[in-house]
Amino acid sequence: MKTRIIRIGNSRGIRIPKRLLDLSGLEGEVEIVLKNGTLILGPAKQPRAGWAAAFEEMARRGDDVLLD
Repeated sequence: MKTRIIRIGNSRGIRIPKRLLDLSGLEGEVEIVLKNGTLILGPAKQPRAGWAAAFEEMARRGDDVLLD
C-alpha cells in the first residue's frame, strides 16, 4: 500500500488508512523508531509497565523485606 508525505504546518505527516490501523491495533500514542533508514511505528511503551507484577513476585518470594 502506498501513501504520500503531506504538509502539516511546519511538519510532515502521512495518512494511515483506517484498515491498516484497525489491523495493527494501534491507537493513541505511538513510538516512531528509525532503523536502517526505515521508520517503524509501534505502541508507546508505558513507563513502569510490568512493575505491579514484579512487585507481586518479589512479595511472593519475600524479596521485598527490608533488613536492618
